[in-house]
Amino acid sequence: MYRNRVCMRVLAAILAAAIFPVVSLAQSTSPVAPRRQQVEAIVREAFDKYKSDTTGKNADYIPYLAQVNPKLFGIAIVTTDNQVLTMGDVNYSFSIQSISKVFTLALAMEELGPEKAFQRIGSEPTGRAFNSVNAVVDMPTHTGNPFVNAGAIATTSLINGKNEDEKWNTILAFYSKASGEKLALIDEVYKSEAATNTGNKALAMLLAKYERIYSDPFEAVDIYTKQCSVGVNAEQLARMGATLANNGVNPATGEQVIKREDIPYILSAMTMAGLYDASGSWAWHVGLPAKSGVGGGIVAVAPGKGAIAVFSPRLDEAGNSVKAQKVIEYVADHLDYNIFSPGSVGLK
Repeated sequence: MYRNRVCMRVLAAILAAAIFPVVSLAQSTSPVAPRRQQVEAIVREAFDKYKSDTTGKNADYIPYLAQVNPKLFGIAIVTTDNQVLTMGDVNYSFSIQSISKVFTLALAMEELGPEKAFQRIGSEPTGRAFNSVNAVVDMPTHTGNPFVNAGAIATTSLINGKNEDEKWNTILAFYSKASGEKLALIDEVYKSEAATNTGNKALAMLLAKYERIYSDPFEAVDIYTKQCSVGVNAEQLARMGATLANNGVNPATGEQVIKREDIPYILSAMTMAGLYDASGSWAWHVGLPAKSGVGGGIVAVAPGKGAIAVFSPRLDEAGNSVKAQKVIEYVADHLDYNIFSPGSVGLK
């Protein structure tokens, strides 16, 4: 009878796994990750503390972004074991903008490997604005790093494909795998940016002079413009970040989207250049690999724990969301997320 009971339990476990396969997809979380109740309390505090902050202004050099409601404000956290916490305007789909650079870099590394990607793009902070022409001229690698515009356009030019459409579809499909949901182009954003991207075309031609772009320059700019115009909401963006935190495995789908061995390189680039010429200040005060976009989003990664994404359109002079920076700094400080702090690995 005992043997029968054991067999029945085993059979029940097998059936449960078959009926609820999502359970088997959850990855083990960091042993020093904060408890959910603690996270909820801190995020609520941050939301209430900064919800009325009106510092900064929308990006206005892209007409579409200037029209986005500046009061929109959403926070999402996704953990490596696929717990989800959201607050505020988390269903609003905003343009991913420069946060896309992280995932195009990841795709280029999938195709080329990290060393070839590094040789062709580099990973040196420029200390200049993200669209700086002088940075291209002055730096020996010319592209600088994958997160300034010149480096991002060069990274996009590395993606394989028979033609522009195939390259673009490859990029969009990769973003969708990282988010765990099908993403789409916001056509109005793309048209708005395509009509005003003369500066990026100039950067692409300058890169061609130095033989630091690897496809037709204008084709690369057009694909880059499309990737910046992909729509995401805060939860989708947080899941993309959590995929990075989870050794490249999407915590919702269980798919190995990014190679495990590529993750440290990507996170190091985010640490050094993720917030443009404010990246040093960010590393000093927050201590998390992160990437911002002029659409108002920032995603920050706590390796082994999860990611936090915040959306708020008002930007500072460097092009980073003011409210998102404040929220993430508050959360990182109160939950020991700072990767440079011994507290982040449980040492008190």
